[in-house]
Amino acid sequence: MNRFFRIFALATVALALPGCEAATDKSDGGGIMLTLAIDEWPAIVSVSDPTVPPVTIGEMTLTSVIKNPGRPSSELMTVEIIGYEVTFQRDDGGTRVPPKLVEHIIANLDAGGTFTCENCLIMRIDQFNNGPLKDMIEFGFDTEIDSAVVRLRVGIQYFGRTLSGDAVNSAPASFTMEVVP
Repeated sequence: MNRFFRIFALATVALALPGCEAATDKSDGGGIMLTLAIDEWPAIVSVSDPTVPPVTIGEMTLTSVIKNPGRPSSELMTVEIIGYEVTFQRDDGGTRVPPKLVEHIIANLDAGGTFTCENCLIMRIDQFNNGPLKDMIEFGFDTEIDSAVVRLRVGIQYFGRTLSGDAVNSAPASFTMEVVP
């Protein structure tokens, strides 16, 4: 009976202990933030330029910043970059905007490291086949505000996930671009 009691007690304790998963038994050390720097963006784009579209940015640099730098980092803080999104707002009083662009990429960004995207797309044919840019191509001006210049605020945001499973997005970065005939 004594032996039965010991086995029962050990089995009860074993069942009461929480299980460990290999992917969750480690900590990501407190988290990651992403910062985005944009260099060499197009200030003016002409719809009559035979090389447009596409429109690209010379260089975007994404930096992984450890939220708690005093704590040790881990490989679980590595960010799997999934892609980036480009959105458009009007800075000239108009309301029609090109559709957003979602560009899928695959890249890994180590904790504290950087990822550089060169000649990154920000506009494809879809952006030129809609709204004010289509008017610029067909009529030489935006029919909504009767202007030969469309001033756009271009916003870019990267998104991804740490190896520990946390979603990570960069804060949106933006610049102004003018589209002319």
